[in-house]
Amino acid sequence: MATHSAATASRTGNNPFLRAVAALSTLAGWCSAGMIVAAVGVTCQMIVVRFVLNGSTYWQTEAIIYLVVAATLVGLPYVQRLRGHVNVDLIPLALPPGPRFALAVFTSVLSIAIVCVMLWHGYEYWHVAWERGWRTESVWGVSLWIPYLALPVGFGLLLLQLVADLVAVVIGVDKPFGLE
Repeated sequence: MATHSAATASRTGNNPFLRAVAALSTLAGWCSAGMIVAAVGVTCQMIVVRFVLNGSTYWQTEAIIYLVVAATLVGLPYVQRLRGHVNVDLIPLALPPGPRFALAVFTSVLSIAIVCVMLWHGYEYWHVAWERGWRTESVWGVSLWIPYLALPVGFGLLLLQLVADLVAVVIGVDKPFGLE
């Protein structure tokens, strides 16, 4: 039978950097939730226009897709702050405190490196769309830099939260993997 992890939201203590990053991650979570609500609203509007008013829709599907993808990316740091990502804590639970700390630092550094690569490529992709004035081929013709902006913003905020998590563990404000 599955049980809940003993891990809790990342701790900040009185550290101003950790508190600022936590506030940014929480703001990102609220923005992400707002985008989901907006996507639901646009979906309802599309249903009314299409099936009640028998009209055509041309921008709604594209807007919904961009909103949901942006919500996913911008919500990454909030989920990281709450330790809501899928994890298997069998190994950290089995390790004594010293090796658990080393594993936490190793996995944090590895995660930071991977997110740095994603941030770089996301920024590059957004910048090319901005520089070349890419637009969608739909009737709506959205400038693609707008939805692509979610890539560097989401990964940048996730990187910041991962660095804050690492700092919190290294300075002793938080326990490795949030485990007591």
